[in-house]
Amino acid sequence: MRIEQRLLEASGQWRTPVTAPLADVQFVLVFGTRALLESPDAQAQLRRTYPGARLISASALSISGDQVHDELIAVTAIHLEKSQVSFATTDIADPAGSHAAGCTLARQLTAPELVHVFVFADGQLVNGTELARGFNETLPAGVTLTGGLASDSTHFAKTLVGLDTPPEPGRIVALGLHGRHLRIGIGSSGGWVPFGPQRIVTRSRGNTLFELDGQSALRLYKHYLGEQAAALPASALRFPLSVTPSTTGQAVVRGSLGIDETTQSMRFAGDVPEGAQVRFLRASYEDLIDGAGRAAEQSALPDGTPELALCVSCVGRQVVLGQRTEEEVEHVRHILGPEVVLAGFYSNGELAPTASDPRCQLHNQTMSITTLREV
Repeated sequence: MRIEQRLLEASGQWRTPVTAPLADVQFVLVFGTRALLESPDAQAQLRRTYPGARLISASALSISGDQVHDELIAVTAIHLEKSQVSFATTDIADPAGSHAAGCTLARQLTAPELVHVFVFADGQLVNGTELARGFNETLPAGVTLTGGLASDSTHFAKTLVGLDTPPEPGRIVALGLHGRHLRIGIGSSGGWVPFGPQRIVTRSRGNTLFELDGQSALRLYKHYLGEQAAALPASALRFPLSVTPSTTGQAVVRGSLGIDETTQSMRFAGDVPEGAQVRFLRASYEDLIDGAGRAAEQSALPDGTPELALCVSCVGRQVVLGQRTEEEVEHVRHILGPEVVLAGFYSNGELAPTASDPRCQLHNQTMSITTLREV
């Protein structure tokens, strides 16, 4: 595997001049804020520099090496020497199309020696729970799935994803990795701790939560937030929910993406089913950084150091960590080793299996890491 990382300005100028771009690049991962990705100059420069590569882009704060960028586009060009890649994309108009989109993309990618799929999805329109369910139902047995939902920092207005064309809202892109020489590691951890009483979801619809214990969920959040309620929906990311559905008994974390004052409801990145048990969560800086470290440990490969680590952390973690955000990335680097190339973004939701369940599911407020190595 050969990898090249560079930083691009919105003007289309490389922060580090490209004298001889990596040859035979198969695909390029492009992460940057929405305003940066909407720059036609930057898009044109990417195509000039990597004319034969597939360009996958997603709006978000970007991770490159052990740094986090909000004023530069992070570009990671990749050539797999012993493995093959495939690509699929589809668009949806609303969350109801998420399950069908997962099924469609999985069918398009299914081919000999498919070992892993990485998904980049719109972070406002996609219901990550249903997207993962569609993939899980359709992918061949043994194929693993990870990925993330694009973000718009704490604006929650519009997110963008693209494949070879300027990124757009409502788009989902899936990258298929094929070949017996690939080794994949996966880790996902949060670091949040519960507080307050256990509550029951008494009214919800899909990923929209109306009531907890018969009370307005939005009013309850405002009570816990106090003065920070004025900064909703972003401030709700400081207190995500631990959600344990009655059907599975397995807890997942859900962070809010938006509120509706008229209906007194809150919209989450994934489902919050009626009858589920929930508790509020909180975390210190150290809790979150330690959680990122556990994800790195889980993603380590038993037969050698990874060559590439794709890190998807939640924008809610960035809200809490603030100026210490890079510390969680530095901690991942410390655990995985200096030779590993780190790339990734801060998402509206992370897609990964757990240690107890090999099926992929949507997470919020985690650091989820996918490591790769060719042998």
